[in-house]
Amino acid sequence: MYRSVVDPEHALASGRKRTQRPQRSHREVADELRQRIRTGLLRPGERMPTQAVLAAEFGVERGTVRQALRILQSEHLLTHVTKGSPATVAALPERVLTGPAAPPLPTTAALAPCVAAAFTAPHVEIDALCLTAVSLTLAMGEPLRQIHAGRLKPAKVDVRVLLPSRDIELAFPAPVDPCAPDHRLRTRWLAVRNAQGQVLRHNLMSLRATHGIDVRVTFRALPFTPPVKLYLLNGAEALFAYYTVGRREEEIDHEPFQFYDAQGTRSMLFSFTEGAGPRDTAFVQQSHVWFDALWETISSELVLTS
Repeated sequence: MYRSVVDPEHALASGRKRTQRPQRSHREVADELRQRIRTGLLRPGERMPTQAVLAAEFGVERGTVRQALRILQSEHLLTHVTKGSPATVAALPERVLTGPAAPPLPTTAALAPCVAAAFTAPHVEIDALCLTAVSLTLAMGEPLRQIHAGRLKPAKVDVRVLLPSRDIELAFPAPVDPCAPDHRLRTRWLAVRNAQGQVLRHNLMSLRATHGIDVRVTFRALPFTPPVKLYLLNGAEALFAYYTVGRREEEIDHEPFQFYDAQGTRSMLFSFTEGAGPRDTAFVQQSHVWFDALWETISSELVLTS
């Protein structure tokens, strides 16, 4: 459960009081609470702290808190905003701050609510191009919980995933020393790729038996290491991030090893939504064209085994 940190005005040992901070506006309070919801600090279905607690935490009047909560209610992030009882985080909070002005967030914070929102459609269509499918597998957790709880039941789910082929020489992860053998890195990457793909497929395909949902999960192999990751949701949204390569050192097989790699879960995810403007619409459409072209031409069958 989320616990707020109340920061009342304290007296110093000298008897003087702390300098009071300028009072925040209702929009600033809304911005902070919105960020807590988006990053998972406040979870779907959880009750918010009372308005009195929030007012004390932010150093504002209760009326300011109430205005902030009503903003989030209008964005479908909160429900039951009243004077008498705490508000509740929406069961499936819709994404906020979409469009050209939206600030990017790390994949771990941004992808899950987008995937959850996609599962409210009768026919869920998700295409993904990535290095290991770790982020996508994690993001599926919330909609799967909602389905098992009986709050969601799409009629059909189609998932297509493009991953690097096991037969290529990966651009990354790769050893810093070009003369060093890279079989340890390659073995570890392949194990993660296969395990995450198998978990993703198992979790989704189990919906057939447990809930009668028509599910199809397909993987294909790319002949190159993708420098970016891309998620396409229900034909209407594209989420795009760069794999930023950096130098790392870890212990592999009980030995220190220096290598270049990109941590995809921390990649900043940019959102583009069809209908949010000409540029967003064009990006979504061209992303689908690009993904379909890779799927139908140079990709090949992928078997998730070592």
